[in-house]
Parts: sequence; C-alpha cells; structure tokens
Amino acid sequence: MADIFSKWVQGLDKTRKVTFGRISNLLGTSELNTEIWDELEATLFQADLGVDTTIIIINCLKEIVDREGITKSVELNKHLKQVLSDLIQETPEEILPPPTPHVILMVGVNGSGKTTTTAKLAKRFQKDGKTVMMGAADTYRAAATEQLQVWGKRLNVPVISGQPGGDSAAVAYDSIQSAISQKSDIVIIDTAGRLHTRYNLMEELKKIHRVAGKALPGAPCATWLILDATTGQNALQQAKAFKEAVKVDGIILTKLDSSARGGITFAIQKELGIPILYAGLGETPEDLLPFDKEAFIEGILR
Repeated sequence: MADIFSKWVQGLDKTRKVTFGRISNLLGTSELNTEIWDELEATLFQADLGVDTTIIIINCLKEIVDREGITKSVELNKHLKQVLSDLIQETPEEILPPPTPHVILMVGVNGSGKTTTTAKLAKRFQKDGKTVMMGAADTYRAAATEQLQVWGKRLNVPVISGQPGGDSAAVAYDSIQSAISQKSDIVIIDTAGRLHTRYNLMEELKKIHRVAGKALPGAPCATWLILDATTGQNALQQAKAFKEAVKVDGIILTKLDSSARGGITFAIQKELGIPILYAGLGETPEDLLPFDKEAFIEGILR
C-alpha cells in the first residue's frame, strides 16, 4: 500500500510543484483576508480547475469559514482537501457489468495513449486471472495495429485485426465474435483516434457502438474515454464531445506524471459526472493504477 501511495506522490510531482504547491505556501499562518481569497481563487484557476469549479470551491470554503469562525488561513488546509474530495465521485464497485464477455470500447483523440492503455489494461486484467482479447479497430493507422500486435505477443493476448483502411466496425464485430467463441472474459477494442470536432469520425464511432450491440446484445458493456492530462481544459471539451456521441461510462487519465495540469480532474468531475477509473502515472503497465481520489488529493497537496 505504501508503495502504491508513493507512486501517486511521485507521479503527481509536476502538478504539485507547479500549481498546487502554491496553495500550501499561500495557506500559511497569515490572517484570512480578501487578498488571501483572491490569490487562492487565482491559483485554483491556474491549476486548470476552470472558472465554475473554482467558484464552487471558494464558496464552499467561505461557508465553512463563516460556520466555524476560522480566522487563520492555515486552518483551511484540511477543509480544502475535504472540499476537493467531495468533488470527485467514488469509483463504481462494478466497472464491468454484464453481458459477458465484457466488451470495452476504448475511445479518444489521437495521441491520448489509447493503444498503449489498451495493452496496459489487458495486463491488469490478466493479473486478476481474466482471459483477455484485444481488437485492433484502428484501421487507419497501420502503426497502431502493429503496436497492439507487439503488445499481444508480449502478453500472450490474442489480437484481432483487419485490413489497413478497412471497416473498423467489422473488426469490432469480429473481435467480439472471437471472444465469444473462445470464451474469453474480456475483449478490449482499440478504436481510431479521432478529433472531437470531426463529424464524420464521430459518426463512425457511433456505428462501431451499434455494431458491437449486434455482435453481442448489450455490448459494449463499457465505453472508456482516454484523456491526456497534459492537454488541460482541452481535455474537458473532448470529453463533452465524446459523451454526446456515445455513452461514456468511465475515463482513464493518461500522462498524469508528465502533466502540471492535474487539476483538470476536478473540472471533469464537476462538468461531466463521469467517474475516473484509472490514471497513468508512468510508462510501464504497473503504472496504470485504479484511480484513488484520496491518494490523488494527498499527492497534490502535501
């Protein structure tokens, strides 16, 4: 447990030092005054929480100060942690509901880390004793299929692929049928990265979603959106667009260890209400961790 917590602390080093570290310095031993509130508000906004989320946090803290008669800024620390914790919903106990095989659709923009995350998830599920297959439904980018096949050989996980430039929905269909015939527990389908502003690509994603349901009624059981934490507020706009196109059940935040914009986590939760399931805190499969909101908050506010 201590080792996992240290991964969170180490992985959130940039976010803590560049943005949230200022809050710890700000909330020293001085008296609470207008200047402190203004600086706190500005710091939260600069930490990529967004205007609306920042205002909610400031208003909650002011209510606590009035209710408890707090006069020293240092006393706000524990309350800030609690307010931030309240903004993040708990991860659902069941992230993979029926039917089986569990079909997970991985979606997101180019460069978000979908293909690598697909492989990392496969390894996590393997360690849990599950049998896994992967579907290479990114038919536009030959490198994506090759990358997934390399991972498949390394993990001894079957990879279903199609022709370059072929029908990605057909690959999704074949992947699910193969998982059914081989009695696999889970099939993870890696879709092509797509700009959230491109109508035709989002329509294609809807088609993949529909075809999955034809291959197995009720599929996909989960559609997980991969967001690059280094993109900050742009990640929020991406999430909104994907949520409108298909039913997004969960979010995986990648590259948190490379980002100083970890505050986007709170904005995503406030604006979308979609649970964050996993976080990428490094390059190896072991660095993809189930999201732990308490470890996350402790990691950015130490």
